[in-house]
Amino acid sequence: MQKNLNNLYLKSFIRCKRKAWLDYQGNKSQRIWSPHQSIEIIKRYKTFYKLSDGDLYSGEKACKRGKNGVIGLKARSKVINNINTEMQPQLLKKVGGHSKWGEYKYIPVVYKLGHRTTKEHLFDLAFCSMLLEPFQEAKIEKGLVISNFSNRINIEKIDLNPRLRKKVTNTFLNLNDYLKRSIPDITEDRKKCTICSWQKFCDTEAKDNGYLTDIDGIGSKTALFLQKNGISNIKKLAATKKIDLGEKLFQFKEQRFEKAAKIIKQSKAYLSGIPIRILGNKDLSYLLINKDSGFFIFDIESNPDDKHDFLYGFLKVNNLFENIEDDFYDPILNLKNNTKTSNQEIIQKLFSQKYWPVLHYGETEKIAILNLARQSDLDVKEIEILNSRFIDLHLIIRRSWILPIRNYSLKTVANWMGFEWEQKNISGSKALYWWIQYKSSLNDIFLKKIIKYNRDDCLATLQIAKWLIKKHEKTN
Repeated sequence: MQKNLNNLYLKSFIRCKRKAWLDYQGNKSQRIWSPHQSIEIIKRYKTFYKLSDGDLYSGEKACKRGKNGVIGLKARSKVINNINTEMQPQLLKKVGGHSKWGEYKYIPVVYKLGHRTTKEHLFDLAFCSMLLEPFQEAKIEKGLVISNFSNRINIEKIDLNPRLRKKVTNTFLNLNDYLKRSIPDITEDRKKCTICSWQKFCDTEAKDNGYLTDIDGIGSKTALFLQKNGISNIKKLAATKKIDLGEKLFQFKEQRFEKAAKIIKQSKAYLSGIPIRILGNKDLSYLLINKDSGFFIFDIESNPDDKHDFLYGFLKVNNLFENIEDDFYDPILNLKNNTKTSNQEIIQKLFSQKYWPVLHYGETEKIAILNLARQSDLDVKEIEILNSRFIDLHLIIRRSWILPIRNYSLKTVANWMGFEWEQKNISGSKALYWWIQYKSSLNDIFLKKIIKYNRDDCLATLQIAKWLIKKHEKTN
């Protein structure tokens, strides 16, 4: 039995043609759970409940009763070229007007996690409005895009004009055509894959076929440019000469030969599985000078939408190569975003060993601590000393080695070096999902999961530091 095409397939199609095809007829057992999607669902429901003043109900009966907000409605139609079509609007909001139910009508609403309103949001609204109009027997001129930052609802009105509706119709017909064909190729923009439930399914094929966008530093535009110049896969890139490629990469101007050398070496490492050392890196020296002293290793867990750092994890290490005990790790919780209390505790922690370097992975941790130091009224000299103590292992790795991996995230790098997180299929998004669950339930089990994850992040950072030092000692 053929499935009805709906706005969910349309949104997937806009993001990735292959995702839409897999959503429609792929093997569902090959999908993976997406914490990012679960986070969106939870936040979306809370926002819609608030927008509807608590008068939020499900299904067509809620429309008949004139509820402020309606979720879970499904309605079928053949309004677009007689194709079996179904709308599943995220939310219908009651407004003034006239419909088959009385002196009111509904308009479609979509929720966005980020700050940018995308084509997906616009097309979702327009598609649902095209099916909602005959369903409720009322014209729809506007739709709403809703977001929620720092507990404040932001509302953007969208004009659902004939031009937008025509674009939606054409894209929908294109979707209908694609779903009848064989599975589309993997998207060139592989960065989109990080939050996709089909990521692992596509990763296997991408590696087998040597997709260029699996190489760090190559996005969809660069990949397309390389393909036009006869470099269609990783093997061909690895066999290319730096001078020849540099001449072609004119869009990178004076950095073109440096860019050519980098992506060629990255492709060679990726194929061989052997890392390539970058000589003459000064960033490693501070780590090496202090390798026999004590360290703090630091990692933050945050809810960026609420600008809330809810966990500051410290691993106190007297020597990088000692055995780590449980009591070496100290999680400082900031459950209610009470910056004054947590600031004092963190500053005391850092200045308990004021000459120890602070290892971290990525710039987020350093920025957060320096902002916190300024809020704590430290003087300029103290802040300068604190600033000088930070060692960003992400920068050191990027400038010291070309690793045989797709990206240089903490998870990817540490996993390649042999580190395993105790909790399986873990990520920052999953930790944020647990935090949202904790906020709703106040169940400490979610906090324990977050703390265990943060401790492993600190240990993974330690693993990278050890690897860098061992490699340096071995090659010098």
